[in-house]
Amino acid sequence: MEMKMGLRRTTTQIINLGVLVSSALVLWKIWVCLCGTVSPLTVVLSGSMEPGFKRGDALLLHMDDSPVRSGDIVVFSVQGQEISIVHRVIKVHQERNVTQVNFILTKGDNNPGDDRWGIYADGQQWVEQKDVLGKVFGVLPYVGWPSIIMNEHPMVKYLLLGSLSLLAIITD
Repeated sequence: MEMKMGLRRTTTQIINLGVLVSSALVLWKIWVCLCGTVSPLTVVLSGSMEPGFKRGDALLLHMDDSPVRSGDIVVFSVQGQEISIVHRVIKVHQERNVTQVNFILTKGDNNPGDDRWGIYADGQQWVEQKDVLGKVFGVLPYVGWPSIIMNEHPMVKYLLLGSLSLLAIITD
């Protein structure tokens, strides 16, 4: 009888965990759809946008049909780099007879020059519209620090995951 209750309790915990994970994934997908971008949240990893955004701030992103304009703060990807960049648009280039912005030039607020010298891929002079992941519309100060700490110090990540796993196993 007691073994049957233990099995029932374990099964219930597994089902509850599955429901929790599924709910989190559904909420994330809804947020992705509402924001119009595959990455509605990003963490500032450097001081290039100070004093506006500091390292460790989490930025909320959206993407809509409105064109990118000078002054917008965008998150974009660079060819050959895994990490996306958060910088301000300083110039927009649009080809004749085309309604959509084709190319943008960016710069970190705290950087001395534009991104052509050191941020973009070799030979790249502009960011293409297709490389823009989203425009910043909100900031959550300091919320990104756990992510930075776990990426810079993997042992912290392993200790945290191990502790949570142990807690899940020994908790009734």
